[in-house]
Amino acid sequence: MPEYVENKEIIARHIARFFRTGHVVNLGIGLPTLVGNYVPPDVTVILQSENGLLGLGPAPAPGEEDKDLTNAGAQPVTLLPGGCFFDSATSFGIIRGGHVDFTVLGVLEVDQEGNLANYKIPGKMVPGMGGAMDLVAGSRHVIAATTHFEKSGASKLKRRCTLPLTAMHEVDYVVTDLGFFEVKEGRFVLNEYFDAYDPAWIIEHTDADIVVAPDCHRWEP
Repeated sequence: MPEYVENKEIIARHIARFFRTGHVVNLGIGLPTLVGNYVPPDVTVILQSENGLLGLGPAPAPGEEDKDLTNAGAQPVTLLPGGCFFDSATSFGIIRGGHVDFTVLGVLEVDQEGNLANYKIPGKMVPGMGGAMDLVAGSRHVIAATTHFEKSGASKLKRRCTLPLTAMHEVDYVVTDLGFFEVKEGRFVLNEYFDAYDPAWIIEHTDADIVVAPDCHRWEP
């Protein structure tokens, strides 16, 4: 039996393969920001930040940060040639107008109905859900990016979310450090599995209904 080892890199590597040149992509704070490090060199995506940036570049080198140039998570960023700044009204006009091809969000829980919870832990102080409600409703495709298990050992993939919902029926795909799932007809469809975690092991350790796709296979980064 395999021993679970948390692996955020494989999540980011896999999600980066969704994108094609010209796609407008919003990467949420935390784990999703890693995705930008693995976009193939022959693919040019336009990264958008909800605080009013379009055309984000790679993270700045140490010592070259600009305190006035940050993403929505207050992390220092760079801007590529042709990138631009704008106010929040314009930014959310882009989001709500359906101009974002992919939103990648970290989640606390995601369930087989495509519901997600990503902002509230009972008993803990949190700043709120930010622009996540708009992003998941306005984007063409929503990808939930998360490690498969909570610190307690429970799976973050659920039959029904137990935390307050950010949005209902909006998640299209889920990528964890065990595999790649599609949300379809009220179930998780396992399309690819990672490392030594075969479909039987994943099903046994996930508190949700999982269907294994006929062409499900092991994915190699």
